[in-house]
Amino acid sequence: MRHGKKFNHLGRQTAHRKAMLANMACSLIEHKRINTTVAKAKAIRQYIEPLITKSKSDTTHNRRTVFSYLRDKHAVTELFKEISVKVADRPGGYIRIIKLGNRQGDNAPMAMVELVDYNELYNPKGNKAKKTTRRSRRGGSKAEAAVESVDTKTEEKTEE
Repeated sequence: MRHGKKFNHLGRQTAHRKAMLANMACSLIEHKRINTTVAKAKAIRQYIEPLITKSKSDTTHNRRTVFSYLRDKHAVTELFKEISVKVADRPGGYIRIIKLGNRQGDNAPMAMVELVDYNELYNPKGNKAKKTTRRSRRGGSKAEAAVESVDTKTEEKTEE
């Protein structure tokens, strides 16, 4: 019986599972978004979120600890230089899992895993430029624009 054992072994031996999660974490850091199964997505969330938290304080000890998990110096460098700056004010929840449906071949449930601060569609701070104002039906702004266009046309005729 497996009472109190919450870790998903993903049907793999320990060394294979650790190598797979390290490779997936490096791919996520490099590409900011990956597609995988839902079970692996939940496992990668548990694997990488503590590493991102460690990357917020750039010390030699934290770099060595993260490197022991990732085993890729380019991923560690990018994590500490770029990603840690973007997530500095976020208290957790660095990963978003979006379910995509089932895979064609074996009907496995698929998901997209992405870093939250790198998606501009869902990021409320990135959408400040699209501010719209509600107008009345009588067309206050449209009527003013029409009057301005008529004024410019009459000015052009008088200048000729």
